[in-house]
Amino acid sequence: MLHELGKKLCTLAEKYMPEPFTLATIVTFFTYILATTFTPSSTIDVIEYWYKDFWSFLPFSMQMCIILVSGYALSTTNIVKQMICRIACWPNNTVQATFLISFTSIFFALINWGLALIIGAFLARQVAIEGRRKNISLHYPLLGAAGYMGLAAWHGGLSGSAPLLIATQGHFLEKSVGVIPINETLFTPLNIVSSIILLLGVPLVLAALAPREEKDIVEYSGEIEEQTEEQTESNYSIWGMLVGIVGCIYITYHLWIQQKSFDLNSLNFIFIFVGIFLHRNLDNYFNAIRSGVSACAGIILLFPFYAGIKGIMVHSGLVELITNGVVSVASATTLPIYIFISAGVINFFVPSGGGQWIVQGDIIVKSSQQLGASINKTTLAFCYGDQWTNLLQPFWALALLEITGLRAKDIMGYCLAIMLIGIPVFIMLLYMFH
Repeated sequence: MLHELGKKLCTLAEKYMPEPFTLATIVTFFTYILATTFTPSSTIDVIEYWYKDFWSFLPFSMQMCIILVSGYALSTTNIVKQMICRIACWPNNTVQATFLISFTSIFFALINWGLALIIGAFLARQVAIEGRRKNISLHYPLLGAAGYMGLAAWHGGLSGSAPLLIATQGHFLEKSVGVIPINETLFTPLNIVSSIILLLGVPLVLAALAPREEKDIVEYSGEIEEQTEEQTESNYSIWGMLVGIVGCIYITYHLWIQQKSFDLNSLNFIFIFVGIFLHRNLDNYFNAIRSGVSACAGIILLFPFYAGIKGIMVHSGLVELITNGVVSVASATTLPIYIFISAGVINFFVPSGGGQWIVQGDIIVKSSQQLGASINKTTLAFCYGDQWTNLLQPFWALALLEITGLRAKDIMGYCLAIMLIGIPVFIMLLYMFH
C-alpha cells in the first residue's frame, strides 16, 4: 500500500513539480498577490519590500556555500571517504539502503543540521555507487530522499534555532519570556518522544515506499570514482598539518574554555581546519574546495529570491495576518496545533528556521501568554511545523541535489508521502503531551 502511494506521488511530482528556481519565482509572485490583496500595501510598496530584503541573506548565503564546499572537501579526504565507503557497503537492497541512509541523516540532524545536510547527501551517492559495484539494483531517487530526511528533524535537535535562541542571554524575546534553558524545550518528554519517532519511524516508513518491481527502479547513472590514496609522502606537507592543528586548537579553546555557543560559524570553522589537517597538503585542499564550488550555484541564485519573499511577508504584515488568523480560533490546548500548522505554511515563504522565528516568535509568545499556553510547548510546535514542511520545500534540498545529481522532482514524491503521513502524528503528540 505504502509503496503504491509513493509511486503515485512520485508520478505526480515528476509531472507537475517545477524545478527549484521556477518554484521560487512562482512563490514570489504568489506572495506579491497575497500582499497587495490582503494588506494595505500598494503594488509599489510590495516591490519595495521585496527589494529591501532581497540581499539580506548574503551573509547566510556565504555561510551555506562555505558549509557545502568545506563539507565536500572534508568528504574527499581519505579517512572520511573510507568511513562513508564502509557504511555504504552494508545494504544489499533498496529497503536496507533507504533505512540506513535516512537513519544516519536524522541521527546527525539531531546533533547538527549542517552535518546531516552533507553526510546524508554523500552517503546517498556512495551507497548508490557501491550498489553499482556489487551489481545490486538500488532506487537512486529514494536514496536521495532518504539523505534529505535530516532536514525534517533538525529543529528539535541540538542545533535547533528557536530553542537555542531563547536559551541565549539577551535574545530579542527575553523581556517577555526570560531565558528558557534547553532542558525545558529540547529535553522534555514531548521532544524526546518526537525525536525517537523520527529516528526510527521515518526510516521504516520511507523504506516501505521502496518500489517492488525491477522496472520501477532508477539506478545511479553517474561516474564511479576509483578509490585511490590521494595523499602520499611526495605531497605530504607539514605546513598544512600545522595550519590545521592551530585552527583545531583555537576552536577547542573557543568552545570549551571560553564556553562560547556552537553556531554555524563554529561548524564552518571546524569543517575548514579539520579538512586542511586531514588533506595535509594545502594544494590538495584548495583543489577539493574548487571542485565543490559548482554545488553552490542553486544557493547563490535562489537565496536572494527567498530573502525577497521574506521581505514581502514581514514588511507588508502578511506573516502576522496569517498567524493571527490561525491563533484567533485556538484555545490553550489547541494553540500548539495551530502554531504547528501556521509554522509549516510560513516555512514555504520564509525557509530559514532562525529567520522564521524572528518573524513569528513575538506573535507566538503573545498568543501563548494570552491563552495561558505553555511557551515551551508552543516553541516546540513551531519547530516541528518549520522542519516538517522542509519535505516539500526544495530550498534546503539544493545542496543535496547538487551533490547527488538528482532533480527536485525525483525526490519530492517520497518526501510528500512522509510529510502527509507525519502530520497527524505531530498533531497527536502535541495534543497528548501537556
